[in-house]
Amino acid sequence: MKSIKKQVRIEFEERKSKFIGYAKPISTKLEAEEFIGMIREMHPDATHNCTVYRVIDNGQEYFKADDDGEPSGTAGKPMGEILTYMDVSNVVVVATRYFGGIKLGAGGLVRNYAKTAKLAILEGEIVEFIERKECLLDFSYEKISEIESLLIAGNDELLNKDFNERVTYRVKVSKETFEKLSEMKDILIIM
Repeated sequence: MKSIKKQVRIEFEERKSKFIGYAKPISTKLEAEEFIGMIREMHPDATHNCTVYRVIDNGQEYFKADDDGEPSGTAGKPMGEILTYMDVSNVVVVATRYFGGIKLGAGGLVRNYAKTAKLAILEGEIVEFIERKECLLDFSYEKISEIESLLIAGNDELLNKDFNERVTYRVKVSKETFEKLSEMKDILIIM
């Protein structure tokens, strides 16, 4: 299964309409919905925030496309077709449009929403999808460099750091990294 490597933003103009594309690798339906909500909050004055996501969450595939007020089938559907054509899953794409005063027509909308999705996915770099699990790591200060090196080597995500009597990291790690962490001494892993 393929997804994208990183969260991205692209932008282009077509006949005075501004298109901004966002893409993000995701692991859950909730993550997709939260990302869509965040982009909508960033662009409350946009003419449209059209969306599509495809994610396999706990063995169940979810696919959702939304035209957000554009004529039916001119935004979400062509974006979804790009996900299928490029064979990517576990990804969410939001295409934000600011209308420039010149109507694009149904064909123009289809082409430009598909272009937005394609450019965002290409910018995000298609890679083999590696499922990552979120967990908390609790360890002593002496382990910081060893754990950070392991996370970097595994291309894992460090979501949050807390420094108290001991160090607590909230991370998203691959199965391989999780197994390496499990073998370490003086580390508590909370799922």
